[in-house]
Amino acid sequence: MTQAPESPTLALARRVLRIEAAAVSALADRLGAEFECAVELILRRRGRVIVTGIGKSGHIARKLAATLASTGTPAYFVHAAEAAHGDMGMITPEDVVIALSNSGTSEEVLTIVPLVKRQGARLISITGRPESPLAQQADIHLEAAVAEEACPLNLAPTASTTAALALGDALAVALLDARGFGADDFARSHPGGALGRRLLTHVGDVMRAADVVPMVAADAPLTQALLAMTAGGMGMTAVCDANSRPIGIFTDGDLRRALEKGCDVRSTKLTDVMTRNPRSIGPEALAAEAAELMERMRISQLLVLDAAGGLAGALTTHDLMQAKVI
Repeated sequence: MTQAPESPTLALARRVLRIEAAAVSALADRLGAEFECAVELILRRRGRVIVTGIGKSGHIARKLAATLASTGTPAYFVHAAEAAHGDMGMITPEDVVIALSNSGTSEEVLTIVPLVKRQGARLISITGRPESPLAQQADIHLEAAVAEEACPLNLAPTASTTAALALGDALAVALLDARGFGADDFARSHPGGALGRRLLTHVGDVMRAADVVPMVAADAPLTQALLAMTAGGMGMTAVCDANSRPIGIFTDGDLRRALEKGCDVRSTKLTDVMTRNPRSIGPEALAAEAAELMERMRISQLLVLDAAGGLAGALTTHDLMQAKVI
């Protein structure tokens, strides 16, 4: 069977992706001492990182500033044209300025370079031309040159902006690693949305406290456990010893399995149908850990125990869904 010829649209799209992928791949081979010096410079400075640029490079600069700020390096974006009209006041002698310009000749960026120097801030440039004025005037230059743009006219910034974006990401991640920036730090930078909920919410924040968790004694009849389970609205009841320490759990799943075996609800002992040594978790654990445990064990309820083994509360998948952890 003859394969249909590739359409011009798909052929062009694949060419664009291959050119941009090659541009990023080439960066990896060129990274060297200058990159390490840039990381060390930012780590040594006590101020912030100001990222600047104009046009398409300005858009990349704004994204780089956002990535740095969210990964442990305080940073913000200053538009190059606005910097020359008052926003230079945002830059202090302790700051590091990262200036992006593929050509390295953007007039608006070059205009503020002497002002940055006079202010006492340090300058890192990211350009595609090491011989350009911006590259030559910078304290450290990071080269992001590309062999060609993905644009068929070789004019529109495409591969060059992708390369600058990737190089900026590499810088941000290298700084993240050097600072020992961890998951908890990341969560504090992203308190909103699903990410923050997964990283910041603990079991104790979403569990139902012990005083509202249905609980029966181990010697209680099965009928009492059924009444407690129904009243509690959790599809379960904890089964506890004389010291209120859980020794088991009785769930709606246990009830179904018992009925399938033909048990007599009026005569069957609770201890014969409950689940002994049930899975549990501590209130200080992340709610995401509880969700993973419940999914892995295929259970819908989870007892929460304190450090002494006492009942601190209980958790259901519904509770996790309400908290938008899952």
